[in-house]
Order: sequence, then C-alpha cells, then structure tokens
Amino acid sequence: MKTDSSKKSYSYKDAGVDIVAGNSLVEAIKPLAAATRRSGADADLGGFGAIFDPRAAGFKDPLLISATDGVGTKLKIAIDMDRHDTVGIDLVAMCVNDLVVQGAEPLFFLDYFATSGLDVSAARDIVAGIAEGCKMAGCALIGGETAEMPGMYAKGDYDLAGFTVGAVERDQLLKADNLKEGDILLGLASSGLHSNGFSLVRRIVADFKLDYAAPAPFDETITLGDALIAPTRIYVKSCLEAVRAGHIRALSHITGGGLYENIPRVLPKNLAAKIDVKSWPLPPLFKWLAELGNIAPRELATTFNCGLGMVVVVPAEKAAAASAMLESAGETVFTIGELVKAPEGTEQVIISELEETWQS
Repeated sequence: MKTDSSKKSYSYKDAGVDIVAGNSLVEAIKPLAAATRRSGADADLGGFGAIFDPRAAGFKDPLLISATDGVGTKLKIAIDMDRHDTVGIDLVAMCVNDLVVQGAEPLFFLDYFATSGLDVSAARDIVAGIAEGCKMAGCALIGGETAEMPGMYAKGDYDLAGFTVGAVERDQLLKADNLKEGDILLGLASSGLHSNGFSLVRRIVADFKLDYAAPAPFDETITLGDALIAPTRIYVKSCLEAVRAGHIRALSHITGGGLYENIPRVLPKNLAAKIDVKSWPLPPLFKWLAELGNIAPRELATTFNCGLGMVVVVPAEKAAAASAMLESAGETVFTIGELVKAPEGTEQVIISELEETWQS
C-alpha cells in the first residue's frame, strides 16, 4: 500500500502517542526494576509476561493471595505540586498491606500507568517510587504497562493501578475463626492520611483557597502539600515477623471506611472490637481537618485512618511480646482495646467517648 505524498500523512505521534518516548521509559526504568529482584524472580523487564517461582522463594505448600488497588485522587495533589516521587510508594503500600493482613508475603508487583501523553521524567519518578515501595515490602517489580491515551485524560493527568501476588503457607493463613473474646487490639501509627479521603481533603483545600506550597497550619516546618502527600506506611516486614513468631491472630488495614468499616472485615460475627479512643493521640493533621471542615467525629473515623494505619489482634498473653517485636521493627504501637462478645443489635466496632474526646 502506497502513501499519497499530496495528502497529509498521519502518524501515531501526531495523535499524541510517542512510541519512542515509551521505549525510552522502559530503558530508564530497567535498573529500577532490577534493584527489586528477589529469590523467585529473575526475568528481565520487557517481555510479554513475567514469571515467578514460589519454590525458589522457599514456599512448600503455599496459598497464593492477590490484591489490586490505586492511589485515588491523592494523585491530583501530586500533579498540582508537580511532585511525582512518592505516589509510587502509595501504590505499592495500598496493595501489599492488603496481603499481609492474611499473613501473606508479597512476592511480586506489576503496575499500570495511564496518561494523556508520556512525560518520561515524571514517569521515571513515579516508577522510582514504585520500585522503592517494592524494596520496602520485599517484593519484586516484575512488569507493568504504560498507556498513552490522549483524549481520555487531560494534559498532564495520569492514573495508577497496582497488582500484587503473595503467598502464605497453608497452615499459617490468618483466619477469623481463630479470634477469641479477650484478645487485645494494638494500633500501629500511620504516616499521615495514607491514600484515603482525598476527595474530601481536596474539597476543603479548594473551598478555603489554601496553597499547597504554604507552611502547613498544623506544622510550620513543612509545606501543606508535603504533609498531605506523605507516602502510605508499608507494614509488611514488621507484621510478617510478628505473624511468623506466632504473636498475631488477625490484622486489619485501615483504609477507606476507617476504623468502623475495616476492622469488622476480619472479625467473626460473634465478636466486636471495643476501642478506647483516648488510647492514642489524634495527630494534628486530622485535628486540623476536623476543625477546618467541621467534620463530625463519626465521619472522621469512617473516612480517615485517624492516626492508625493497621490494627493488630493478639492473644492477651502475647500482647507485650508482640508490642516489643513490632516496636523493634520500627512501629509506634498503642494498646487500643480488646475483643468482646458482640452485643445483639450493635455494630462490631464500639468506640467509647468518641464525640466527647474528639470534639473537646
């Protein structure tokens, strides 16, 4: 088929998709992916599919567990700030923290990066964050996909999705039926907002005409933007150590839905979590949001993590040992309550004096 030199000749690049830039990005991120290699993952980046060998990773009778998630509208703040080096950590964290709650070790990770037009520099920063998150979680970045979709996204916009697979030995899977009345609840401190509630955060910032580059009203040592996009904490290594030591019966990753929606996901129907809201300090960032947005305490605890990114259920006799092990792994640990028999007709999360404490 011949082209007609008298007519305009269309190309993919004219339509907004730059294959050369895409190839440049693949070459730029190969060293980042290589730095995340671990036993079981030895293939080079760039093939059609990625291979992982669970036996090479040391598993004998593994169950495979998968998770997928995104970063949400937190990305809009990163885009507005032109700061792209932390959202990759968020992407990994939101996926791998959902694996460890079942006692699973994250093995490998893949990302999906969609944008209006490829900015190689920004994309490399994003993937560098993903690689950093994978190293923090101990999993290999073994593949991904980059999609340029002009017309689908506004110029400069992008979206991220992550996919991870982990493994747990069959006899070490964390199950709700192992929980007992009197088990102790430990709360592990969050690093900030993590990756939830940002549609509300952005609405408050817009309505009050706040500047991301200005000092944070609750901490003048950092900018508001940096405080808001602090990356999600990854709890994998600390929690896996305690799980394998036999100290942990259940874990709940506190994401969208907050304390009220996430803790019941790991409880049997006959038990409820009784939580003392005075047992940990509400961080200044959350206090500021609550006051500025006039957010009711119940709404706050259902939208945000409120300072606790993971809730750990441990036998009462192992609470001290579990706390010590988690603290030695770098976690800040609070004893926040216990499991009780679920009162008939009530919720499975009972937070005492919530209104009085957070409105004072």
